[in-house]
Amino acid sequence: MEKNSANGDHQTTTKPPPMPSPLRFSKFFQPNMRILVTGGAGFIGSHLVDKLMHNEKNEVIVVDNFFTGSKDNLKKWIGHPRFELRRHDVTEPLLVEVDKIYHLACPASPIFYKYNPVKTIKTNVIGMLNMLGLAKRTGARILLTSTSEVYGDPLVHPQPESYWGNVNPIGVRSCYDEGKRVAETLMFDYHRQHGIEIRIARIFNTYGPRMNIDDGRVVSNFIAQALRDEPLTVQAPGTQTRSFCYVSDMVDGLIRLMEGDNTGPINIGNPGEFTMIELAELVKELISPKVEIKMVENTPDDPRQRKPDITKAKELLGWEPKVKLRDGLPLMEEDFRLRLGVSKKI
Repeated sequence: MEKNSANGDHQTTTKPPPMPSPLRFSKFFQPNMRILVTGGAGFIGSHLVDKLMHNEKNEVIVVDNFFTGSKDNLKKWIGHPRFELRRHDVTEPLLVEVDKIYHLACPASPIFYKYNPVKTIKTNVIGMLNMLGLAKRTGARILLTSTSEVYGDPLVHPQPESYWGNVNPIGVRSCYDEGKRVAETLMFDYHRQHGIEIRIARIFNTYGPRMNIDDGRVVSNFIAQALRDEPLTVQAPGTQTRSFCYVSDMVDGLIRLMEGDNTGPINIGNPGEFTMIELAELVKELISPKVEIKMVENTPDDPRQRKPDITKAKELLGWEPKVKLRDGLPLMEEDFRLRLGVSKKI
């Protein structure tokens, strides 16, 4: 069986995929699709759960250790007959019966993943092994949310899936960058050796409601600072670029990848590129015109530019982002105002 991966190589699987539950072939009873979302109490995970739960044929199991996730993000589903929430760390084995696995579990913000780098790399490697073992046993299709960080500080711009990256293997961010690179390796090794059905999404900067307010990522930093009337702190030199994808677009891309026929890796992100200064100016204009913009020292290994080449996503998934940054930021502002208890000045 041959599958075409997004970077142009032919991936040959030595075995057919494991058979899923016999219930899938039942003549008289069509059971619900059982979907596991690891890290489902997190920012992107909880939005994905919302979308999956709106399909009445889905039963959703969320596992999360609540290191960065929050039960608040899932409160509307707690008690629902098709929903189950478990406190569980993916570095420990998990015994459940599922048909599909969305594997999102891992702190994604530098503040959190650098807090305990050994735990971060364990999550990326041991957690990935545990989820692949589960996929092998149950015959489930598994999707990994990898990251644009696998490209490191890229020497190619924008970054296509065929680019192998420019990553520092011993830097302060390596627990995340290299951890996700190993996770991708494991996915393809299980695919080739055991016939596991895999999907890999390389996700770029995502923003929207439910982001951790103090997670250290630039959009949440700027919005929280603007609402508190604090200076917007731009890391020097301010010309480094990022691309920002609204969370509803990201979730749509992940579901399309899971339901499609391509293993990936496929970039999912918004190719609209903004410098940090431009982003700060936009937040200032939309939220608090009086705040000042202040330049601060940069963190080590901060990539200078980041922009996805989404040709594959367009061609293979029929996906491209719809929400513009100017339209998405006010939706996030509204959510942050509620959580910070800051009312809008009239």
